[in-house]
Amino acid sequence: MIKKEHILEALLEVHDPEIPTLSVVDLGIVTDITIAENDAVEVTITPTFVGCPAIEVMQQDIRDCIISLGLTDVQVHVNYNTPWDSNRITEKGKQALRTFGLAPPPSFDMVLELDILHDAICPYCGSKNTVMQSPFGPTLCRSIHYCNDCLQAFEQFKPVG
Repeated sequence: MIKKEHILEALLEVHDPEIPTLSVVDLGIVTDITIAENDAVEVTITPTFVGCPAIEVMQQDIRDCIISLGLTDVQVHVNYNTPWDSNRITEKGKQALRTFGLAPPPSFDMVLELDILHDAICPYCGSKNTVMQSPFGPTLCRSIHYCNDCLQAFEQFKPVG
């Protein structure tokens, strides 16, 4: 009988199609895995943003990954009732964002202050001497920043609460 741990381990190989260094597990979108006695698997995911264009691709990739484990009855549900927040990104996920050239969102407690959007750490040189150029990046989950030390433009994965 397959266990949740086996499925989670396999899902570490399923990556966000927009950020190929980041797994769906480390992104924190996998919110539940249920395995029935007949090895039917249901995975519940929650998108980072309601209009996430990659959610259907991730659903299919998750389904394909679990089927590759030899399971045939696999369903992947999208749940909008449990909102995702950026504190769900694991430390390994934050490092994957840096590797991709994105500043990870800072962690926050309870209340998300607007100032946190401006405090991005450069993923290239680690400097805090950065400025936000635009809160609107190429996707809803990113903002555009500039580092005054290494002179690189970069994106930050937005903190969301």
